[in-house]
Amino acid sequence: METLLSTGEVARLLGSSRQHVVDLCERGDLPFVRIGRHRRVPASAVQRLLGPTPLTKDQERSLWLHRAVVGCLVTDPDATVAKARTNLRAWRGVHRRDGMAQHWLDEWWRVLDRGVDEVAEVLTSRDPKAVELRQNSPFAGVVDAETRERVLTAFSRHWRRDHSAHEAA
Repeated sequence: METLLSTGEVARLLGSSRQHVVDLCERGDLPFVRIGRHRRVPASAVQRLLGPTPLTKDQERSLWLHRAVVGCLVTDPDATVAKARTNLRAWRGVHRRDGMAQHWLDEWWRVLDRGVDEVAEVLTSRDPKAVELRQNSPFAGVVDAETRERVLTAFSRHWRRDHSAHEAA
């Protein structure tokens, strides 16, 4: 179930007044639900207003590697999805049925069941849920070692060139 925020909480996150948030709701610029007499705003709607959260170095490295997985997915979708399913089955036997790892394994099963387009979307999206899913990816072994190494080398150059100035600031 999605987290709902009060208009006061939204105002603090946006750095605005509560009245401004109410105005956004009333104009239809910010979705909300009523709980009694109070407006509650989905946290995802506030996140969309705030814009994307920058990825950490590890998250961006994972994104780059998963872009390479998409290359395998579009050239051989059956084998790529089959490898992910094989990994999920193996990991199910290792992880407790009630732990967080199991939660992410179940999420991946749902993504795989929705088809190749959905898989490609999750593999390349900056959406927080997709970022989290990639941290628990069943696509280990899909990309060959040589390609993986080339992707990591290219990523390192990219990170030094495009992010080192931001880290120093």
